[in-house]
Amino acid sequence: MQIQWYAHACFRIASGDFSIVTDPYTPHKAGFRDIADGADLVVRSSDDDSAHCNAAMFPGSDVLTMTHAPAEGTVWRGVRFTPIPARESLIHKVEPGDNALYRFVLEGVDVIHFGDVGNPLEDWQLEKMKGVDVALVPTGGPPTMELSDLHQALAVIQPKVIIPMHYALPNCKFPAMQEVTAFTGGYAPDRVREFKDNRVEITPAALPASPQIWVLHATHTT
Repeated sequence: MQIQWYAHACFRIASGDFSIVTDPYTPHKAGFRDIADGADLVVRSSDDDSAHCNAAMFPGSDVLTMTHAPAEGTVWRGVRFTPIPARESLIHKVEPGDNALYRFVLEGVDVIHFGDVGNPLEDWQLEKMKGVDVALVPTGGPPTMELSDLHQALAVIQPKVIIPMHYALPNCKFPAMQEVTAFTGGYAPDRVREFKDNRVEITPAALPASPQIWVLHATHTT
């Protein structure tokens, strides 16, 4: 399985004959480039947040909106996508919307995308996230989760690989987000790997024995 980061919360996750894109942004609002690659499936944490729901950038793709998915999840080409209901920040958003984290297993790797979650995770949410291998997490602070709350959640979940997203990047039009170092600075340097590329190959055998932070290079910021 290959995970590739474009920018913000938008990743391409490729497996065999199909590719999945997560939470695509709206370029002119985000400040990031259009994505020319196609996709077989777009999975999005909501359908009313232009920073996370622009499926129109991938014409012809199937679309799963996790705020509308049943609690037991939705199966697409043999892959089950399970929502974990959440909300945008109740403090920093004037009109916080519904959102959803989502979990799925691909090629034996258990992945969770945190969407646009804005509040501390509750015990019932954390229970649904335990045992995950790879966590794609918003590390820019408000209007997503406070970093202190994120650190606490990850200490409970214990993913093998944590990939930061949704933080301050060149040309980003979203205000107030912090640099990724605000998040990585909370961990010992030997737990943080920085990649010059925007993609990594992940297999069950390649997962680290203890949690690591893998910082990818966003390609669609200029």
